[in-house]
Amino acid sequence: MAERSAFTEQAMQYAPQLYAAAVRMTRNPADAEDLVQETYLKAYRSFHTFEDGSNLRAWLYRILTNTFINSYRSKQRRPDETDLDDIEDLYLYRRIGGLEAALASRSAEDQLMDLFTDDEVKTALERLPDNFRIPVLLADVEGFSYKEIAEIMDTPIGTVMSRLHRGRKAMQRELYEFARARGLIAEDPQDIATTTTGPQG
Repeated sequence: MAERSAFTEQAMQYAPQLYAAAVRMTRNPADAEDLVQETYLKAYRSFHTFEDGSNLRAWLYRILTNTFINSYRSKQRRPDETDLDDIEDLYLYRRIGGLEAALASRSAEDQLMDLFTDDEVKTALERLPDNFRIPVLLADVEGFSYKEIAEIMDTPIGTVMSRLHRGRKAMQRELYEFARARGLIAEDPQDIATTTTGPQG
């Protein structure tokens, strides 16, 4: 069992990271502060259950995530999640061309992410429904493994992988819209045809 003083010192070093994650979860700085305070209160009350030498950061994120899901998520309007199934794989990659020559030394994903501002990526993440935003946040922002995310969310690893896949596809669709608005890519011919001809019937 961890010593309380050592536990407190080690736990507080993660406060900035927890707050940043809480802002992305709640989309509200005041709620994020409350969420982090509640997370630490719960952590201190149950610190005796933490095994010294295990992953303290993941343990704190599990408390943060569960507290958000149980206490805050129910208060928020939840976006419709059904349309995420209809997004094709590699949505963004199929619509932004001309990068082949620049991809020799870097992954396509890294290259594409460079096209977008931090605010655009943050906005795309925040627009995801909670079920998909939290796994993407934990994996792509916080760097947790599938196994760690499954433990944090108390969710089967297969479910985590499925939600990550769908969440990332949805983010690609959002980022494509940003890219088109900024003139990084041409209008989709399908969209132009729909706009110019209008609905048939």
